[in-house]
Amino acid sequence: MNIIKNIGSTDKIVRLVVGALLILLAVTGSIGWWGYIGIVPIVTALMNWCPAYTLLGMSTCPVNTPPANPPAV
Repeated sequence: MNIIKNIGSTDKIVRLVVGALLILLAVTGSIGWWGYIGIVPIVTALMNWCPAYTLLGMSTCPVNTPPANPPAV
């Protein structure tokens, strides 16, 4: 199975921060146990792949264009 990256660098940072914040709030008791859902954005950020983006046909990853082939001599 080939997973194509669909998470860009800014999206990755936001996911890591939000996930860590949710987990921290859950550990400190500021929010309920549901704060452990912060694991999901952290895992998707580390994988550089979001299944929801795949289903919706979205991507925040910049498009990589292959270098142009030099003319044959």
